[in-house]
Amino acid sequence: MIQVVTDTTAVVSREDIAKYNLIVIPQIINIDEETFLEGIEIDVPQFLAKLKTAKTLPKTAAPPPELFAKEFAQFNDKNTTILCIHPSSEVSGTVRSATLAAQDFPHLDIRVIDTRLIASPLATLVLLAAQWAESGVPADEIVARIYEMIPRCHIFFMVDTLEYLAKGGRIGGAAALLGSVLQIKPILTFRDGRVEAFEKERTYKRAFERMVTLTLERIDQGKECYLTVMHAGVEEQAHELTHRLSTELSIPNIPIYEMPPAIITHAGPGIIGVAFFT
Repeated sequence: MIQVVTDTTAVVSREDIAKYNLIVIPQIINIDEETFLEGIEIDVPQFLAKLKTAKTLPKTAAPPPELFAKEFAQFNDKNTTILCIHPSSEVSGTVRSATLAAQDFPHLDIRVIDTRLIASPLATLVLLAAQWAESGVPADEIVARIYEMIPRCHIFFMVDTLEYLAKGGRIGGAAALLGSVLQIKPILTFRDGRVEAFEKERTYKRAFERMVTLTLERIDQGKECYLTVMHAGVEEQAHELTHRLSTELSIPNIPIYEMPPAIITHAGPGIIGVAFFT
């Protein structure tokens, strides 16, 4: 048996969690003096409401090892391989927590995977792993397939402001854009597990159009690319982006994922992005 474990930064839907019997570990959200388990004690609308009145910028914390250990313990007497599939260790301590917890269960086959990704492409890998496991693919092969896909992932996204990335310490190479006197709208990417600047445009509309073009240029039509769209509080733009890409690429039913509080905390409301594998 193979059990897939992930966390709430994978933005997997409740339907898919139930369908594939996934274990999803909650990220920790701190707002002023309150602490919440993401997806359990606070959802996106509640978080956005609190964000408007928060005295200080919310903070996040990786799930402590104890949350992983609680889940691992239920497999103490079972012949199970546990695949822990988590966000980049460059932006989250989740991989470290899972690794520390696994050390307390040396008799279990626990594989902790640092995907170097986050959000919708992480969801893609989690769901593929669950589907492969369900169809009987061995654990070694699933892990090999995931590591083979990781470097083929492309992420392009826009944020409403760079302020959140800067204050949260997740801005990476995009820090070079701070303090610019130009009214620029950067297109950001994820490179080697970190946020990096990709291109700069002068307006939101031009950046949006460029993001569409960058996607169309890189996807091989006729091949499976696992295209996804993600957003934070800009559902209308997400549907527009999905419609454009679906029409141009003849790909029906492109999944749209809503960013969770842990990601909004560091990138801010207004995120719009696309991810795919070449």
